[in-house]
Amino acid sequence: MGLPDNCGLDLKSKWPHGNLNLITDVPGIKVGQITKKQGDINTGVTAILPHEGNIFKEKVMAGATVINGFGKSTGILQINELGTLETPIIMTNTLSVGTAYTALAKYMLAQNSDIGVETGTVNCVVTECNDGPLNDIRGFHIEEEDVFSALDNAAKQFDEGAAGGGTGMTCLGLKGGIGSSSRIISADGSKYTIGSIVMANFGSAGNLVVGGQHFDTTKPGLKASGKDTGSIIMITATDVPLSERQLNRVAKRAMIALGRVGSYCGNGSGDISIAFTTANKIPHYSTSDIMQYRMFYDENIDRIFEASVESIEESIISALYHAETTVGIRGKVALGLRSFLDA
Repeated sequence: MGLPDNCGLDLKSKWPHGNLNLITDVPGIKVGQITKKQGDINTGVTAILPHEGNIFKEKVMAGATVINGFGKSTGILQINELGTLETPIIMTNTLSVGTAYTALAKYMLAQNSDIGVETGTVNCVVTECNDGPLNDIRGFHIEEEDVFSALDNAAKQFDEGAAGGGTGMTCLGLKGGIGSSSRIISADGSKYTIGSIVMANFGSAGNLVVGGQHFDTTKPGLKASGKDTGSIIMITATDVPLSERQLNRVAKRAMIALGRVGSYCGNGSGDISIAFTTANKIPHYSTSDIMQYRMFYDENIDRIFEASVESIEESIISALYHAETTVGIRGKVALGLRSFLDA
């Protein structure tokens, strides 16, 4: 998936992509989705599972950054404090954060009878964007069962575009949604994967840039106020051994990808970036006081930064490319990028 090689859009990538060109090229990662599309309803849930084991018992090192804080996500505070991720990451619409949080908490409690009894509670990570321009967001159409279904159907292959949490999203004057890609780097004679997934719902019409080429999307897409609003969630995953400090640095670089495609992170946009590695797992329980972990040599880390920026940039464009033209609530229309290019 990601962008097809023959799509006609040149992002001038330096690093090769993985076999699927998805975040799931990182070993162990799976993505599940549920899409709700009927009449005025255009919404859904996307779930990212960091590994196939018990993530509460085996947490992964993580970092997060709030580029612009016009958002309602949960779990970011503890990621930044402890440097770990201990649940799957859920993406959905803004007014469904509470429902998704409750469902994810129940999912984690069902797997861990010790939570809240023999140990503390759990830091559920739920992220959001506002799909109100195309979806009946006031209808609260996401239910707990939708979150359970997304978690249960997680797999290596998944749809991009108007799918899952991205079903009702709009981006840069066009139809937005879920996008993903991956990059392969070498270090000390071994191959490593850097992958990303985004829920793209940001930017003002007329600002789209692909590979340095500007596209005027002001006329064919969803009517916009001209403001850079709406939000984006960007998740970067890798099997490169990184510390939580280094993952924070990777997460910060996501802003560069946003700038490349035409965003200036406007006042009304919630731009959130999370990065984690599957290489360093943190046990919830340990009989040892001292933990030993690997990290990357900082002087050589630039290629990780560059590959992660490339991956997020392609993921954003891939979300636009795979999204189909959608007629939403109150007759509003968001044109897919392929339809725009064919017009």
